[in-house]
Amino acid sequence: MKPMNRRDFFLRTAMASAGMLTAFPLLTQAQQRKLPAIGFISGIVSNFLKEDWKGTLTSLAAMGYAEMEGGWNLGQSPKEMVDFCKGLGINPFAGGMGLSDMLKDTGKHIETALKCENEFLVCYWPWLDGADHITADQCKKSAETLNRLGETCRKAGLRFCWHNHDKEFLRDTGEGLPFDLLMEYTDPELVSVELDIYWAKKGGSDSLKLLKKYPGRYTILHVKDMNNEAEKDFACPGAGIIDFAPVFQEAMNQGVRHFIVERDNEKDGINCLRGSAQYLQRIRV
Repeated sequence: MKPMNRRDFFLRTAMASAGMLTAFPLLTQAQQRKLPAIGFISGIVSNFLKEDWKGTLTSLAAMGYAEMEGGWNLGQSPKEMVDFCKGLGINPFAGGMGLSDMLKDTGKHIETALKCENEFLVCYWPWLDGADHITADQCKKSAETLNRLGETCRKAGLRFCWHNHDKEFLRDTGEGLPFDLLMEYTDPELVSVELDIYWAKKGGSDSLKLLKKYPGRYTILHVKDMNNEAEKDFACPGAGIIDFAPVFQEAMNQGVRHFIVERDNEKDGINCLRGSAQYLQRIRV
């Protein structure tokens, strides 16, 4: 047996005196968790998918991606897309659109999501305008609409969530930030959140604090990084300044299981996803 050095001795003694010694192996084990799965949003490789969607998905599966958000337009039919994804080990678990488009033909969108075997329908923009001057009344009206959509989705067998940008954090309405008002007035049983880590930071918020403030309200994380330039633009995960590990740890502790790589306006999505996969697969939380 290896002799115990002074540092280990004092550490174990202190923990034992606090009644923590038996918990130490569990803590160590928890800190070694990998992400349950990593996914991507189809838009990050839309140019590649247009050229060769099967070849592109095959390459991404080989990188370790096991979930896809989007992809409704792939193949000759939803069944062809779903069958091909399943053969690769990719789960097409979610899809969606902005609120305006979602309200135009909600039933048709739900039908498409079900044919694509999605679990989630996502509202990527919970506003009917540019959201430059969001009011408290606008938040309440939007929350009412999201609740209604959530109820419709639940009846159809789908889960419903909305996606944030920076707009929800930039200006107080007088009754609170738009993000907080949407959280206050949406029904947790009907509406969850796809938390975009980059946009929260861009708006001056902090994803870890948001997770802790509203535990259990999140179902999907959008994982994109922020560069260190003056404009704080997008970066592929692992190539920027965001510390993801504490956010992932809290999210996993709350039961979040979907970690989706996204980068807006990305022209070389294959290389972005390759580097992101290597980074995310190394993370332990």
